[in-house]
Amino acid sequence: MFVTNKDLLVPARRKAYAVGAFNVNNLEAVLAVYEAAVEEKSPAIIAVTPSAIKYAGLPYISRIAKTAAESAPVPMSLHLDHGEDFDTVSKCVSAGFSSVMIDGSHLKFEENIALTKRVVGLAHPKGVSVEAELGRLAGVEEKTVEEKEAILTDPDNAKEFVDLTGVDSLAVAVGTS
Repeated sequence: MFVTNKDLLVPARRKAYAVGAFNVNNLEAVLAVYEAAVEEKSPAIIAVTPSAIKYAGLPYISRIAKTAAESAPVPMSLHLDHGEDFDTVSKCVSAGFSSVMIDGSHLKFEENIALTKRVVGLAHPKGVSVEAELGRLAGVEEKTVEEKEAILTDPDNAKEFVDLTGVDSLAVAVGTS
């Protein structure tokens, strides 16, 4: 059952359960996520990073993951994780992703808002949910920074950001990766 991240996260919040997001870069990883989600009767987010797209090729990884999500008896989304720029996000929306993340956390607050609003303007009319990032994460994910360079997200800035951009979800930096 192919859905958006918003379709997964709203009921999860209401009923107080978590939804796993699993980064994939090939057929075997997609099948592992699919089989585990089906066995556990649990929704899942199939997440693809820009480096996975470079590795596998957008047409291939998107079709493999979307086919798995569409055939699943449980809700699954296909999510661009840490999209680096508008062009990458646009290509993923065109490729059929149901959710995209624009990571403008390296930008100034106002620039991050402008970029995120542009992504929301592209994605929402096509039924694609949007996640953004505010603050800078320390850790081992793609494009993270050294712990001393991490910038924690200010709650007031987060509220303002969501209000101004209309994003469906927000990744924040709270001292963990």
